[in-house]
Amino acid sequence: AVKKLGLETCMTLGQLKEQEAKQLRTAGLDFYNHNLNTSANYYQKIVTTHSHKERLKTLHHIQQAEINSCCGIIIGMGETQQDRIEMLLELANLETPPHSIPINRLIPMKGTPLANVQPINNFEFIRIIAMARILFPTSVIRLAAGRDTMSDETQALCFIAGANSIFFGDKLLTTTNPKPKHDLNLLKKLGIKPKQPNVN
Repeated sequence: AVKKLGLETCMTLGQLKEQEAKQLRTAGLDFYNHNLNTSANYYQKIVTTHSHKERLKTLHHIQQAEINSCCGIIIGMGETQQDRIEMLLELANLETPPHSIPINRLIPMKGTPLANVQPINNFEFIRIIAMARILFPTSVIRLAAGRDTMSDETQALCFIAGANSIFFGDKLLTTTNPKPKHDLNLLKKLGIKPKQPNVN
């Protein structure tokens, strides 16, 4: 039904078995979102319900089924610079580079274990964008969660470093985005023309 509208399909359903990935491909799924989030060494400090290897296994099943992968990371959860490097290298070592790499800046939420984590320095975040662009020259590097905490200047440097996509609209899941009008004005100032939607 979604494809009949002339739109691409993307799903996030957690872990997949090999057969499930094949069924989704047969149904016509274009993209599957399954975030790696952080490095293998730091992962157990963030997630306890499933392992880092299980996430990599799902990414393997997606790629074997020839579904485009959208694999995001989260920066600023208390990880080290080395963790960030290892996380990007893990993505680079997948059979096929992710088509899309959303880079999220942690938004500390009151009442959660990461509520008081030290915010990541803007330049550290921009460096990750630049590293991702160098490692993944053909992937879409997306500025994702946390943009509403960034100044226009920080976002501009992210674009210069290699980001070439944003999540546009009032909200991204549970977090707020900059207002659409603000985003459009910023892109206009930077001379960036948004890609036209692929709608019939």
